[in-house]
Amino acid sequence: MIYKFTILTDEVDNFRRDITIDAEATFYDLHNAILDSVAYTKDQMASFFICDEDWSKETEITLIEMDSNSEEDSYIMENVRLNEFLGDEGQQLIYVFDYLAERSFFVKLREIILGKNQKKAEVIYSKGLPPVQISSVEDITIASTDSMLALDEDFFEDTVNLDEYDDEDFGDLIEGNPFDNY
Repeated sequence: MIYKFTILTDEVDNFRRDITIDAEATFYDLHNAILDSVAYTKDQMASFFICDEDWSKETEITLIEMDSNSEEDSYIMENVRLNEFLGDEGQQLIYVFDYLAERSFFVKLREIILGKNQKKAEVIYSKGLPPVQISSVEDITIASTDSMLALDEDFFEDTVNLDEYDDEDFGDLIEGNPFDNY
């Protein structure tokens, strides 16, 4: 069985990668295929998050062992096969490639091809340039400084009662599904 994934980002318009990979491959194999498809180095921390249909993070699969809490299951990319967590077309993942700035790709299992196998991952469609791999410390500092400058002394004086608002009041604040146009 072969999985076909589409990878998008909200940082760069017109960026897309489609990758096919065997369902028996590991998340580590998919991690490497994504990095190869965007020409990123392989010396950074990364994680996959299995998401629900609203892109809410559920299960994390990390590059290396990070959790010392024995009460919670931890999953390592090298030890987990794709088909252990993925089995339905349309399943969504977030692939975090820049931990410091919490930057990521949106990954969707677009198609499951039955009755075929594939030895290694293959990029079958490539469009656009990817975002830079790592944001510089200056970018993060400038962004946080700019957001702090936007706060004036009256910002903290008002209190907001969230019970006065319903979900529709926040609809314009929620960004759409990155796959709506694909």
